[in-house]
Amino acid sequence: MFDFKIARWVACGVVLGTAGVKVLASKDAKKVYTHLTAAAFRGKDCVMETVTNIKENWEDISYDAKEINEERYEKEAEAEIEDAKRILEEADMIEKEKEESASAEV
Repeated sequence: MFDFKIARWVACGVVLGTAGVKVLASKDAKKVYTHLTAAAFRGKDCVMETVTNIKENWEDISYDAKEINEERYEKEAEAEIEDAKRILEEADMIEKEKEESASAEV
């Protein structure tokens, strides 16, 4: 009734599990974990340095872009003022012509 195959598999699993825990907790394994963790920290430092450089470059680009837009807006405002002056001058000329033609008729 009792199946010895299952008991052997369970016993083998316990032995392998215990041996695995001993191997994973050994000094050599801890050295490997330490070196892997140190490598991960170095990788993190490298990534953070790259992120910092990208942020600095973005700030420079953003500042330059804002200056470009401000210059463009100033030029557009100057062009609008010049257009308004030209329109006013044309309106004044038309008004003077009307006055001159009205005085010539009288």
